Amino acid sequence: MNKLTFSQIVKNEISNEDSFSNERRKALLSAYLRNDGVLIFKNRETNLRLKSDNAKIAKYIYKNLKSFFKDEAIHLSYEKKKSGKIAYLIDFTSNVDAILEELSVDYFEGKISKNIVYNDDTIAGYIAGVFLACGSVNSPKTTNYHLELSLTSENYARWLAKLFGKYKKIEIEPKIIERREKYIIYFKKSEQIGNFLIMIGAPASCMEFEDERVERDFYNSENRLQNFSDANVKKASIVGRRQAKEIKYIDDKLGIHNLHNFKKEVLCYLRLENKELTLSELAVLMSEELGQTITKSNINHLFRSLHELYIVLLESKNRK
Repeated sequence: MNKLTFSQIVKNEISNEDSFSNERRKALLSAYLRNDGVLIFKNRETNLRLKSDNAKIAKYIYKNLKSFFKDEAIHLSYEKKKSGKIAYLIDFTSNVDAILEELSVDYFEGKISKNIVYNDDTIAGYIAGVFLACGSVNSPKTTNYHLELSLTSENYARWLAKLFGKYKKIEIEPKIIERREKYIIYFKKSEQIGNFLIMIGAPASCMEFEDERVERDFYNSENRLQNFSDANVKKASIVGRRQAKEIKYIDDKLGIHNLHNFKKEVLCYLRLENKELTLSELAVLMSEELGQTITKSNINHLFRSLHELYIVLLESKNRK
């Protein structure tokens, strides 16, 4: 059995939900018909067909349609494709115009009717219906967060994008691009995708998404910390070797024992023996050696003074 994609998991979760209000379910159906429906004109009659590769979505849409339009000729069937996959069909064979009017579906007008979408509940239902029909979301296990709704009408895409702005419970700001004659509403920020999943009624999928995101962010933070640590070690090694070189020069020209500063003398010997240690690590050694607290700042100040002495000795040599 093929493993479900994350998009399928989200859609299945929505399709298992039976606690939505009638208004929300109507808005969901309106959006689904608008984005998945195909009008068929035959013998002066208008038929409508919905088509899905997902059995749960097909059954969910059919069940909700029959709850609102019990007496209408709406049929659920399936057909086998050449690839062997099964497509599930929902056919409307009578009173199509009346059903579309009841659900405020207009295939020729991009505007989304206020008769079907007028509060947070119906907005959430409508957008859930769009996602069921033409939405997809990357697995949270991937490094590229991406959720999109693929639409055929630019005007409709812009109306739908405005709908997000009217949702009051959660702030969601989509972007729109054109791709291969489709208009794509999309999100790339993980917080936005999480908010979207909550809004459309997929809290379990949102939890899975957030768990994976937190785990990856933790792993990335660990990597960043390790990289930072490795960089610090490398930097400390380079600085330590430079300081040891300067101390050797001072010792050759002047003698460490002639510095007349006990702390500087101790630090010089510690650095020559420990070229790889950081300033913080040297501070610990100095504290143990002297029996008093020596800070990283103290170490830095002493090295600065030694460097200035090295420059003076070097310039004195060059003047000769």
